[in-house]
Parts: sequence; C-alpha cells; structure tokens
Amino acid sequence: MLEHGGQLRAAAQRYGIALADWIDLSTGINPQAYPVPAIDPQCWHRLPEDNDGLEAAAAQYYGNERLLVLAGSSPVTRALPTLFAPAAAAFLTPVYAAQAQAWEQAGHGLRRLPTLKRALAAATPVVLLSNPNKLTGATLPRSAVLAAAAELDSRGGWLIVDESFGDPQPDNCVAALAGSAQATRLLVLRSLGEFFGLAGARVGFIFGAAEKLDTLREMTGPWPVAHPSRAVARHALQDTAWQDAARAALAENSARLGDCLAPLGTVSRTGQFCTLSTTHGEALFDHFARRAILTRRIKELGMLRIGLPGREADWERLAQVLAEWESPA
Repeated sequence: MLEHGGQLRAAAQRYGIALADWIDLSTGINPQAYPVPAIDPQCWHRLPEDNDGLEAAAAQYYGNERLLVLAGSSPVTRALPTLFAPAAAAFLTPVYAAQAQAWEQAGHGLRRLPTLKRALAAATPVVLLSNPNKLTGATLPRSAVLAAAAELDSRGGWLIVDESFGDPQPDNCVAALAGSAQATRLLVLRSLGEFFGLAGARVGFIFGAAEKLDTLREMTGPWPVAHPSRAVARHALQDTAWQDAARAALAENSARLGDCLAPLGTVSRTGQFCTLSTTHGEALFDHFARRAILTRRIKELGMLRIGLPGREADWERLAQVLAEWESPA
C-alpha cells in the first residue's frame, strides 16, 4: 500500500494512542469543511442523473463546460495513463507516488525532473505537474503553465495539471482553458476534497479535449459518483458566499501556521498547508506523533507537510507541542 496522508488509524495503533485523541494535520484538507445541507431522501433511493445541475454548477465555478465528473481524483489518476501510447512521461517533482505508479504500470517510462523548463526540454509526449505542488506547495505562475501547454501543443504533446489545491487562488488556475482553442492539449484535474473539505464525498473533475473525456466516460461507465455526493457537490459549487469566506479564513490561518513553524526551519505556505524544510524531519514527525499530532513526511526532501488546525484548542495544543521541541544535537 502506498503511503499517503490521513492514515490516522494506523498511526493510533503504532503509537498506542486512542484514535479520538489525535489531531490530523497530514492531509491539507480544509478543516472548516463546507456545511453539508439536508439532502433530499430521494438521493438515497434513485440512481444519479446527469441533468441534476451538477455539471452546470461545475462549469460555472470552474469556467469550463468541457468537463467530466468522476469519483475523486484516484480513478482518473489510474485511468489517464491508458489514454496514451506507452512512452516516456516527464513529471515535475516531487510527485505523488500513486500517480507515478499508475504511469509505470501502464508501461510508460518516467522522467522525474525538478523544473518545468527541464521537463519541457526532455521532449516527452506528456508532461505532468501539480500546481500548487501537492507535497511542497510550490506554485508556478499561470502564465508559465499556459506557455508550457502552448509549447507542448505545438509539437503534439500533452500537459496534465493537477489543481487539487488551486481553489484558494483561482486567478492562478488554468482549468477554464483546458481543451479550448488556446490550450487544446491541456488536461486539468480538480477535486472537492481539499478546499471544500469534502474528501469523503469523492467528487472530482477532469477538464479538456472531448476525445480524452469521451474515452474516460466509456471507461468509468454509468453513475461513477453517488447521488448524495452529486447533490452535496452542487450545493458547494453554487455557494459563492461560503467560498469567499473560506478563502479569507484559509489565507489568515495559513499565515498563522507559517509563523508558528518559522523557528523550526524554512517554511513555504499554500492556502491549505505549510511545508517545513528541516534537517530534523524524522525526529519532528516522531515528536508530533508521540503527542498525537499526525503530519505528512516527504522523506526524499527532508520535509514535513503540516495542515491547518481546525479549532482554537488544536492551535493551542500545536503551540504547546512546538514549545516542547528540543532540536537534536
């Protein structure tokens, strides 16, 4: 099983601490989740229907009607590599292990490269990146992503961008242009799990050219997303007042977390988590875990990814655990 954030039960068992006592800061999911309204009981009784307004709400929110609704990002992560003939694919590092594994299992070679410039220079038919990066929070400007899409398009290549953490800065996102005349070979993934805090609903989207989306639609079959999840997603995407308030709260809390972590090393911030670069990453991870705070290790880079506490009591506990930290000699 690949390691990922949110494995709270395993951590509770490993450290011998009751599950209810933990604070999970490992995922980057908005701790102030969208308040799910009452759901029509018929959602549990009837099969989902495509004309229930979800696609229209998503098109309005993301600015693009060229979309396909999927059960979160995991199915499309596994299916996307099969849409391309086996070849080398360039990944802008660091990359989620599940994504790399899916492309390897589909017969593609992987080029893990540290910059977009080098990824483009590799001259592979496909380049993949997440923006912001799902592990480090590093963010490329929208202009650079669109320039990369244009360069790949000019030589018949494809750019695949995961914007799962893009909602706090919508003006830097490119989902609206995926599959358009300006970016015909751009595919963009979005999800309701992170910004909206609805990871359990398992709702995601892919935007881009009809030729790829139609193939994915045939692969996923009917009803890929449960009726209740579709209803909740529609409400969330239409609630602009909540979205505006959430962006403001995330910006404030991200800055607060960055200030808390600054004494421990170099901190980079994105809207929903901070990444701490330190030579004591493993020791810090263990220090937090022994006090029932779960973070996310990025072992290959010596980093910790730390999400936002959800309650004032959680902030106070994090501050206490940070105060107890003694750097190893």
